[in-house]
Amino acid sequence: MTSHIDTVQALYGAFGRGDIPAILAGLSDNVEWEHDSADHDVPWLKPRRGRAAVGGFFKDLADLAIERFEPRSFLSSADQVAVTTAVDIVVKATGRRIRDLAIHLWTFAPDGKVARFRHFVDTHQYVLANRGA
Repeated sequence: MTSHIDTVQALYGAFGRGDIPAILAGLSDNVEWEHDSADHDVPWLKPRRGRAAVGGFFKDLADLAIERFEPRSFLSSADQVAVTTAVDIVVKATGRRIRDLAIHLWTFAPDGKVARFRHFVDTHQYVLANRGA
């Protein structure tokens, strides 16, 4: 049986290959993306619901130059995996750089698919970079 950590590592592997269909296949039909988060007018941190809406998240990532995406530590409980992730990205439209240590929280449904996902980031830094401030 695959552990939730194995599943998350496979999803990050798919991300690294640009295999978005593989990522979407690992999500529940009604996945909650950026659950319990406010909309800060940052496209890649926008709350979304459903697999099709999450596809829009990956399209929005085209607005970023991702220079480093490094999952570091994987912490697991019965139905969640938290991952510390070092990121270094540039917002193409503004040229502003974001260097952050993000936490990704993956919550799994009983069928082993991702039911909820959330980035925990320095939101203020992302808002400023998106605005070019």
